[in-house]
Amino acid sequence: MAEPESTVINTSVKQKDPSEALVIAVTTRAIFNLEEEHKLYLEKGKEEYTRHQQANQDKPLPPGTAFAFIQAAQYVNEKILESNPAEKDLFDILVLSNNSPESGVRIINSAKHYGLEISKFCFVSDEDSTQYLKSHGVKLFLSADRIDVCNALRRGVSSALVFQQELQAPSTQLRVVFDGDAVLFSDETDQVFQKQGLEGAVQYERAMEAVPMGEGPLKAFAMHLGKIRKKFSQEKSPIRTYMVTARSGRDMGVRAIKTLREWGLAIDEAFFMDGAPKGPILAQIQPHIFFDDGLHNIQGAQDVGVPSAWVP
Repeated sequence: MAEPESTVINTSVKQKDPSEALVIAVTTRAIFNLEEEHKLYLEKGKEEYTRHQQANQDKPLPPGTAFAFIQAAQYVNEKILESNPAEKDLFDILVLSNNSPESGVRIINSAKHYGLEISKFCFVSDEDSTQYLKSHGVKLFLSADRIDVCNALRRGVSSALVFQQELQAPSTQLRVVFDGDAVLFSDETDQVFQKQGLEGAVQYERAMEAVPMGEGPLKAFAMHLGKIRKKFSQEKSPIRTYMVTARSGRDMGVRAIKTLREWGLAIDEAFFMDGAPKGPILAQIQPHIFFDDGLHNIQGAQDVGVPSAWVP
């Protein structure tokens, strides 16, 4: 029998309707830098960790990798409500934590310190906290724990693993970069590439040009993001989306573009890198988050200070 979760409603922010909102769940280690505390937890155990968190409950935690992304989502909400105060299609952020409610006070205080609009804090003592994602209507889950992410993906929730890193503060406009294959799209072409090499993958893509690609693990999140994006004109949008893919534009770009069109998913800019490193273009874009299934691409993004999330 799973342990019940303890949910703390943040009464200082306006609660959203989860059936209409784009619900994003972040773990405490994704939104705050808890690396020292996590080390203490692993080395000294839960009791010592809880004591430490209680003793420091009024000391704000430093921002983590997903922090700027959450701040930018909040900025989008402000812009939406400026133009329509009754709008329900908003970002709704909840924090999912394996902390006990006692050691979670520091998490709540840190969120309030930074003025983060987090609607709920869910403290789950059960090992697999991802079982609660669906009941909260979560559309994207960001965690610093690989097992969490794999469990969430198995449950059909768009999920990615964030790596702790030192970050630049990007602009207020929410900028999200997606890789194509195995992120927005299924990994069917990747599988052909593994077996038959580049020439085989190119031939496959040409033969399948008129057939839309299958859905990737982040398609549902991208579609809802695109829906919010459509509320604004291109010039005034507080959201900008990008696709940066290893595909070549000449041989393998057409099917990708046709698939996006078929889905009705408008991407602001698409870069077909033809296998070149993604780091330089990401440094130029300065996104709040970059989703990719290749660890070498994640490493390249981290090298240029871009917040990255791996889709295993």
